[in-house]
Amino acid sequence: KKKNKPPTMTNKYYVTYQTVHYLIEESAKKVKNLRNKPDYILAIGGGGFIPARILRSYLKIPIIAVGISFYNDLIHGISPKKTQWLDEINLDLIKGKNIVIADEIDDSRTTLSFCVDELKKNKVGEISIVVIHNKKKEKEACLDINMEKNYFSGAEIDDLWVVYPWESTNIKKHMTEKEIKVIKENG
Repeated sequence: KKKNKPPTMTNKYYVTYQTVHYLIEESAKKVKNLRNKPDYILAIGGGGFIPARILRSYLKIPIIAVGISFYNDLIHGISPKKTQWLDEINLDLIKGKNIVIADEIDDSRTTLSFCVDELKKNKVGEISIVVIHNKKKEKEACLDINMEKNYFSGAEIDDLWVVYPWESTNIKKHMTEKEIKVIKENG
């Protein structure tokens, strides 16, 4: 299997908060039309926290959070590891319930696949996924969900280095001069 080359730091794609909000809103409209409405949003930290919070504004359902990190060594290869997962109380709470997973990007699909598999082990109901962006490239994992009905990507993008505003240490790079002028004038 041919490996995807990682994007270079020079091929950056800057995303504004307004774009994120708009794309999540569009996905939320589709999620609201699901036959089996979600009962909970599962936010994958750290990139899924802001999309999950925006999604909650439209769906009006609670958010639960998980954290995933990756081994990258000779023994494990690149494999996901739970850094924060659901305790027994939350696992009981979501058993049989419909879940919508929120994350910022579907890049390799490894994180999303790991979360879906872990949720299925805990016998949840229907699982849906909302991501801001899906990179148009070969994926390293598959999702055990109905992709046509339960997968919502705000936008399909090329394999670029995506920079979300919450990752920025220089927010002015994300803003137009007009936006900066309005902030300065109106506080």
